[in-house]
Amino acid sequence: MYNQQFPYTVSIKKDDKVYICQCGKTSKAPLCDGSHKKTGGIRPLVHTAQKDETLVVCGCGKSTNMPWCDGSHNK
Repeated sequence: MYNQQFPYTVSIKKDDKVYICQCGKTSKAPLCDGSHKKTGGIRPLVHTAQKDETLVVCGCGKSTNMPWCDGSHNK
């Protein structure tokens, strides 16, 4: 999941709920596919949109504000 030099973007509508992978084992990055259940990994971050928005999720694993991208891939 953290093997690219750019962030993932996820567009969601107001009141939509998404599950952001936190264990790094998902095959549907950056969204959770339930892999944490098999590995005992960290549970996903549940995000409910307060408005229509685009989430910018870290793709490199270097962010200091995980799971959100902070531009660390540019450094």
